[in-house]
This record gives sequence, structure tokens and C-alpha cells, in this order.
Amino acid sequence: MTSKMSPPQFVMLVFLFLILIGTCILALPISSASGLSIGLLDALFTATSAVCVNGLVVVDTGSVFSTFGQVVIMILIQVGGLGFMTMGVIVAIMLGKRIGLKQRLIIQQTTQSKSSSGLVKLCLYIVFIAFAFETVAVTVLTLRWMGDMGFAEALYHAVFHSVSAFNNAGFALWSDSLSSYVNDPVVNLTIIWLFVSGGLGYIVIVELIRKRKWRSFSLHTKIVLVSSGSLLAIGFLLVFALETLNPQTFGQLSWSERIWSGFFQSATSRSAGFNTIDISNMLSASQLVLIILMFIGASSGGTGGGIKTTTFFVLILATFNTFRGGGQIHAFERKISVEIIMRALAVVISSLLCVFVVALLLTVTEGIYEEHFMEVLFEATSAFSTAGLSMGLTSELSPMGKFIVTITMFIGRLGPLTLAYALAEKKKKSKLGYPEDHVLIG
Repeated sequence: MTSKMSPPQFVMLVFLFLILIGTCILALPISSASGLSIGLLDALFTATSAVCVNGLVVVDTGSVFSTFGQVVIMILIQVGGLGFMTMGVIVAIMLGKRIGLKQRLIIQQTTQSKSSSGLVKLCLYIVFIAFAFETVAVTVLTLRWMGDMGFAEALYHAVFHSVSAFNNAGFALWSDSLSSYVNDPVVNLTIIWLFVSGGLGYIVIVELIRKRKWRSFSLHTKIVLVSSGSLLAIGFLLVFALETLNPQTFGQLSWSERIWSGFFQSATSRSAGFNTIDISNMLSASQLVLIILMFIGASSGGTGGGIKTTTFFVLILATFNTFRGGGQIHAFERKISVEIIMRALAVVISSLLCVFVVALLLTVTEGIYEEHFMEVLFEATSAFSTAGLSMGLTSELSPMGKFIVTITMFIGRLGPLTLAYALAEKKKKSKLGYPEDHVLIG
């Protein structure tokens, strides 16, 4: 049966399998701190959030789950972030198995690599990069937290939060996420370094390590670096400027705390899911900025979600090019094909449609009134973009609302196009051609 599946269909099936296994384990009494099952629906929601590296939670991770349950969540995050095929390749290599063409196509789908050559080496790089970044972070965070909680507990917290941060999952063992460390440069810089690096994408990190020179980088890497840097700077300036006017958030912080929290909150909204200030107390304008940043998300091939920075950059280029009168679309002395532009447009339109439909459904199922619509839109965008941030609606979701958000997280992790390719039947190309005609636009 699996031999007849396309790579996207196989990817979707394995993600569903991982979520099912995670649900069954997290629903066991041993996974709960109280010794009682948290229930299948909450277990399904948590497992989906972990595998899809989202971070939205309906129960508090640190207090509701036992150490066993937390370790299961951490494993699901790692597998979901690295990609199951990457882990499978490592196991196959250890067992001396051969990686066939079918497996290479699936690896290409999960890593979003441009070529099917060198994929096994890429998988090895991915695992090495992930564990190298996480090991450095674990060392730094353990040393930072040793004075607060002792070595063993500090090490455990460091491992959990390092895995969660690098994979852009946003799960935390504290109910207020990282709010206690709003002005801590060690924790802030370490966590930001992890989720920004993970969000850049493994292909970009490999190029940065191997090539090191700007002129040697591929167009993809150049676009990722420029767009990610620009969004980090613009997001920080907007959040910092807006929240400085808000007495409920920045009004209670010193100027140094405002700078740290402004930078952290604008950076984490791009799919990381941690927070150092209360999102629900932010100004509506700031919340709208976060929604836009969440929707754009991280970069292709990374551990984050959203429509991706490359998609956003390409459409911005196409828009400015149209304003200038059209012609060839190019960046960094490289042409961008019309096919790429159309694919980017398809991703944005399908993503917007998904977010609007989910927001509409949640408005109905949760009985949300007009004044609380921002909470619904924020929740829908966060779920789809696997950002993991919430204004407080997640913990209050009805059973139907939890189910809707669960499906949204799954769709957001796979990506609208991947899901469409997975569900679409193979169709023969029509040999019939039609005459061109004119359509009025604008």
C-alpha cells in the first residue's frame, strides 16, 4: 500500500501515526502528575502540538504532566522538529540498511531540499547541527539555573527548554513561560539563538558553515538571511514603540527590561511560542503586529511554520515589480521564475483562507462576541503558523474548539500545498488549449 503513495501522502500518514502514538501514551495515567488520565482529547491536542512543534497547550505542561509525560512530549518535539525521515535515516545507517529512491524522495519532501542528491549526508548534517546547538544551550542554561534549583533539576530544565526552543515548539515547564526571566540576558540570548537558528532552516545553516562568503551563498540562503534580519528589526521596533505606551506591560518594566522583552517577543512570534510578557495585556496594535509576524513565520526547511519568509519576500518582490511596470522578477542578480511566484501566491491565498475559516468556526463554537474577536484571530493564526502563542483562549476552548485547533495545527505543520498534493488524485494533463482573453484587475 505504501509503495503506491506519493511522498506527501506518506509524510501525512506518518505524522498522523506519530500523533496517534503520542496521544495513546500521554493519555496513560503514568503520563499525568496526578496519576489520573488527562483524557483522550487533551492528550490528542498535546501530542499534535508537540509533533507539529506548535506549543499551544490546554493543560499546564509543568504541573499536569509527570516527568515521564514531559519526556514523551520532549521526544515528540524532537522527532517532529528534526523530521521522522531524518531520524529514520540515522537508524538505517546504524543498521547498515540501504536508502532507496523512494526513501530519498520522501526525505526531499520533508527537508524541502531542491535536489535528491546528497540527501543522506544532509540528514547527517541535520542531526549533528541539532544536537550541537542543543548541547551548547544545555550547558549554558544548566550553569545559569544551577544556583536557582540545583544541578539535576537545572540540567533537566535546560534539556527540555533547549529541545523545545531549537525546534520552535514553545513548550515550557513554567506556567508563565519565560516571564520570570524577562531581564535575564543569558536566558534571553540562549533561547533566541536557538529558535532563530532553527527557524533559518538546516540548508541555510549548512551553507553558512561550509561556504561562509556572501557571494557563495545560494539565492535561497540570501533571501532567508535578508528577510529574517529585516523582520527581526522591524518587529522589534514596532513592538517596542507600541508597548512603551502600554502601562500594563512595559509600564511595569525598566528600560533594559523593555528592550529585552520587545526583542524577545517580536522574535518569538515568528513561530517559537515562548513569551516573557503577558500577550493578553498587550495593545491591540501590538497583537496585530504579532499576528502578521506569526503568519509570515520562519523559513522554508526550518523547524518553524507560517507561510515562510521566502514566500513573503518573493511576493513583495513581485508586487514592487508590478508597480514598476512588470518585466523579469529578480533578486541578488538571479531570476525568479513565474512558477515560483504562482506557488508563493497559492501558499498565501490557501493559508489566509485556512486562518479565516478557522477563526469563523471558533467564533461559532466558542460563542465569541465582537469585542473578543482579536483573541480568536490570534488563536487561529497561532495554530496554523505553529507559533504557539495565545491570548488565553487555548485553555478555555470547548471540546469542539480543541478539535478544530488540533486539525489546524496539523494542517499548518504539513503546509497547505503539501496537504493538497497529498489528498489530490493524479490527473492527466489536458491536451486541450484555450485562446487567451483579457480580465480587468483592480
